[in-house]
Amino acid sequence: MTSLQHHFEQDKDYVSRQILFGSDSISILGLRTLINFPQSISMVRDQLHTNDGVEHSAQVMLRGLGHDISNMKLEEVISELLDGMLIAVHEPSCTCVCIFPIAQTLTRQVSVPLTENVVRGTSSAFNEDIEINIGLLRKHMNTSELQVQTYSFGDVSKNQLVLTYLNTHIQPTLLASITQALAANVHRDLSTVQELSEIFGFSNFTLVTRYNTTELPQSAARAMKNGKAVIFIERFPFALILPSLISDLFVIEDDANHPQVFAAALRFIRIVGALITLIIPGLYVALVSVNPDVLRFELAHSIAKSRVDVPYPAIVETLLLLFVLELILEAIVRLPPSIGPTVSMVGGIVLGQAVVEAKLVSSLLIIVLAATTISSATVVGYQNALSIRLFKYVLLVLSAIFGVLGLLFGIVIICSYLAGVKSLDVPYLQLNHPEGE
Repeated sequence: MTSLQHHFEQDKDYVSRQILFGSDSISILGLRTLINFPQSISMVRDQLHTNDGVEHSAQVMLRGLGHDISNMKLEEVISELLDGMLIAVHEPSCTCVCIFPIAQTLTRQVSVPLTENVVRGTSSAFNEDIEINIGLLRKHMNTSELQVQTYSFGDVSKNQLVLTYLNTHIQPTLLASITQALAANVHRDLSTVQELSEIFGFSNFTLVTRYNTTELPQSAARAMKNGKAVIFIERFPFALILPSLISDLFVIEDDANHPQVFAAALRFIRIVGALITLIIPGLYVALVSVNPDVLRFELAHSIAKSRVDVPYPAIVETLLLLFVLELILEAIVRLPPSIGPTVSMVGGIVLGQAVVEAKLVSSLLIIVLAATTISSATVVGYQNALSIRLFKYVLLVLSAIFGVLGLLFGIVIICSYLAGVKSLDVPYLQLNHPEGE
């Protein structure tokens, strides 16, 4: 106990209290921000004074409240304290016991999802408490096949990671790749998703996300049924799904709650939305500035009329307006919900009308980019939408240089890039996991 007091002598959060059991003194140690001390001490007192009619010594009674850590190293005892455990020390015998206390309430209750909308399905969402998240997942996967593995990362700042999967569905090679990467890097700090990507060896310059995030238990359960692994990181209110496949852009668990025809129609709309986001801006620039001869005369005349008095080429006005739209989208994401709608109204209506009247951009471009922005929101997952938004700039630049031919060449480049992307040796374009792979 003296060593603990010396270690925490500058920490005002460290608390040491004395209670008496008969003639014996018992020290109760812990961190006040993690433990409700009044209730925890009352709980220890009540359990110590509860007996079955047989007199026991304080040492025996204390050992019955938790597990004995008398032989643990000082660093291990400190780790127990930092994890929110209560340490009871029987001073006459120097017996140390680790007890589960009554903890401070530091996490919010299960709430509705904040970043994913559910039309038909369970509205509960993951939160920052990793144990609550595992419990929510078990409610959706009530099976003994669900395996849960826990890893503790970091030497200075400890952080917990939980790997979950269905042992009869996940491929052995995928599971081996994940577990080997995690086990080999437990000494590293893990406080961000980017650090987890580095643990798995994912490139920092990839244009495609190698994992998907979800705050819906039903989506995590569906991913495990499809042979994927789900990872929870302490204090993160979402789960990470490995590996990421191209089908994750268009398929969600909520579709299964609709009739099959409706589900197929929704997925078709998402595919069309992704294609519109990718192709339409580049196609506009190609047809206006490089290949206007492929248009009907009436349409070419209408486009030319809308661009009268616009002082710069189509690629410049497109990039200018796209940059403004990206600023608006980022502002809406970062601002509080009470201000976000105001920004979208000012940016979408007032600014759009003003730039047309000022002859800075054509009215047709406003329509094109409005359709592009709306279509980008149909893709499942925020990070997947970011990938689509980045790819459209590749097609836009190639279209401005080579016209329609450059647009087609850019599509071939993107398809080739996606064909070479792998997540933990699983191809990104793979739709399912073949048996025995």
